[in-house]
Amino acid sequence: MRSVAMVTQKGGSGKSTLAACLAVAAQEAGERVFLIDMDPQKSLTKWCRHRGDQNLPVESVSPAKLPDALAALERGRVTLVIIDTPAGDTSAADIAIKAADFCLIPARPAIFDIWSSEATRGKIKTLGKEFAFVLNQCPPMQESQRVQDGTAALESMGGLLRPLISARVAYQEAARSGLGATEIDGDGKAGDEIRQLWTSLKRRLAKIKMPSKQNKNAA
Repeated sequence: MRSVAMVTQKGGSGKSTLAACLAVAAQEAGERVFLIDMDPQKSLTKWCRHRGDQNLPVESVSPAKLPDALAALERGRVTLVIIDTPAGDTSAADIAIKAADFCLIPARPAIFDIWSSEATRGKIKTLGKEFAFVLNQCPPMQESQRVQDGTAALESMGGLLRPLISARVAYQEAARSGLGATEIDGDGKAGDEIRQLWTSLKRRLAKIKMPSKQNKNAA
């Protein structure tokens, strides 16, 4: 089982929408996915209620119970857990970073987001965790100077997953309807972006050396 924490100190980055869309794409690719909602706004919980899919469950978990929840899921058939965390420098985000195998930092191509991403990266590195950025809500014309600057800044800080994710109506429609981008725009650009992003994320997860079960039990 692999676990991914969606973390950022800047609100409005679209992390909950990305979490939902990645979860659907991973499920379509054969993963057994479980979503954990630690955000007080409960965006994923509301999305799940609209979706009504027992094969893609979402559970609200308090920070104190997160390690036990992950341990219980690992004993089951789940292969991927995606954790949505509150925006900001919070204790809940810290606990999710420590508990997850990998951290994904969404950021928009705007200077405040880039600065915030740098702070999030610093916290993750301090805690010794693997991470990557994803540039989200980009203008459709991705060759714009703003996007190029954002791409260069995030790559210089330690890794950027591809592709860049554009600001598309399909993402908002998917979130509102309890769907993923690959469902609402399966043959379109949004669906293609998310499938590629899941492939990139899966490739990064495969590179992480996991501790043996014996070592985990000893810890």
